[in-house]
Amino acid sequence: MPRDVVNVLAAGDHFVRPSAVADGLRAELGERVAVTSLTGPWPVRPFGPVAEVHEASGDEDELIAALRDVEVAVTQMAPFTARVLSAAPSLKLLVVTRGGPVNVNLAEAAERGVTVCSTPGRNAPAAAELAVALTLGVLRRLSEVHATMRDGQWRSDLYSYDLCGGELDGAEVGVVGFGAIGRRVAAAFRALGAHVLVADPFAGTLPEGVTPVELPELLARSRVVSLHARLTPETHGLIGAAELALMPRGSVLVNTARGALVDTDALTAALESGHLGGAGLDVYEPEPLPASHPLRSAPNTLLIPHLAGATRQTADRAVRMAVEEVARWCRGEPLAYTVAAPALTG
Repeated sequence: MPRDVVNVLAAGDHFVRPSAVADGLRAELGERVAVTSLTGPWPVRPFGPVAEVHEASGDEDELIAALRDVEVAVTQMAPFTARVLSAAPSLKLLVVTRGGPVNVNLAEAAERGVTVCSTPGRNAPAAAELAVALTLGVLRRLSEVHATMRDGQWRSDLYSYDLCGGELDGAEVGVVGFGAIGRRVAAAFRALGAHVLVADPFAGTLPEGVTPVELPELLARSRVVSLHARLTPETHGLIGAAELALMPRGSVLVNTARGALVDTDALTAALESGHLGGAGLDVYEPEPLPASHPLRSAPNTLLIPHLAGATRQTADRAVRMAVEEVARWCRGEPLAYTVAAPALTG
């Protein structure tokens, strides 16, 4: 059954703008929605833990005040903690404009009958493109070469056989995690002539030209390893000293997934020893990476401050997916992106 006028909170930030969410909802639903807005501090202020949730940004008290009489909320980083959810009895639907709603206490939401949805794949093109860019940048040592140009040098000697970079064409490369982003990265690597190995027990059917292997074999064979696995208790520390030692000397690690997939100290040591030929990183453990961390000065590293999804198209896509989900809910239609609630015990 279609619902009457629905009170919606657009709890956005400086990337997924509340005004874009509000405009999209009004264009889709007209007078059937009454939208109020709240602008959080991200990304001007980095995200982090808020109470029991992670990768959140904003003030619980401010959010609680904005949620009064609200039935639907759309957010990206706002902290939907147990305290916030308990103070929002009217809330029925929460749409998080991210692939995973880590800023939401899902158990509390389920306990209170709040349906939680996400926007899976909204940053897949951006994250995949950056992973490929980091790979090419490290293989061609672009950060080091760029630094020499900025210093006024002209290093034509870098054309020397012992100093020049490598190619993807003809190389074996490994993709760890074969979701929306990993599939795009694999396709791009294949288009550049690489032989792609994939390690993902949940990958399902693989496209032609992609070879499934176990992680140890992937690490041992790959000139480049690109990480795209989700962070779970099972994948925390997936790549440690032992795994890095399996990689061929001079190989490259790229991580645009989550920093905690990799043992940062072990990675730094592998780079400093020369065992790894380079690393392209968008994510770290911890974040923000301390200014004095030795990884910042490790050789042949291309370091980005967690910006893989930072494109306007990602923000626009997230807003569109969220608006469509709210519209389905308002019209009484089945939802497309519901997040499974965790099992409740006790």
